[in-house]
Amino acid sequence: MTVKQALDLRDYIRDIPDFPKPGIVFKDITPLLADGSAFCTSVSELACHVPQDIDAIVGIESRGFLFGAGLAQQLCMGLVPVRKPGKLPADVHAIEYELEYGVDRLEIHRDALSEGHKVVIVDDLLATGGTVRATINLVQQLGAEVVACLFVVELLALGGRQRISEVPVHSLITYE
Repeated sequence: MTVKQALDLRDYIRDIPDFPKPGIVFKDITPLLADGSAFCTSVSELACHVPQDIDAIVGIESRGFLFGAGLAQQLCMGLVPVRKPGKLPADVHAIEYELEYGVDRLEIHRDALSEGHKVVIVDDLLATGGTVRATINLVQQLGAEVVACLFVVELLALGGRQRISEVPVHSLITYE
C-alpha cells in the first residue's frame, strides 16, 4: 500500500529577487496557480478557516479574486470584488489609503453589502497590511462585519497582522 504525502504549498511559491524593485524578494504564486492539485489544496485549506454563517467572500484585486472565487464556489456563496478605481460599473464606495511608496484607492459597489452582512476577506498575500486594512474599512463603511481575513502567504516581518488585529487572521504559509 502506498501512502500519499500531504502537499507542501511552499514547494509552489518561488522567490523572484529584485522585483518589483531592487531589494525586494517577490513571493510568486503563479506556480501554485498553475498546478491543479496545489491550487485545489490551497482553496480547500482556506475553506477550513471560514466561520459559519457568513454572507459573502470579499476578494481583493487582483490575486485575491482567484482564491476568493475558488473559495466562494466551494462554499456556494457569492464573491464581492474590491477593485482599483474605474473598474466597477455601478455606483461605488471608495477609500484612499497609503502605501509604502504613495497613495492608492480601492472601490466596492455600494449595493454589494448591507448592514449586518458577515464577510470573509481573501487575498493572496499579507505584507504590510495596508490594502487589507483599507478593504476592512470599506466593508465596515457599508455596514457589514468582517469576521475573518484569509491569506495564502504572509510575510511576518512586515507586520501586516498588527494593522488588522481586531479581525481573526489565518495564513496558509508564513515567512519570517
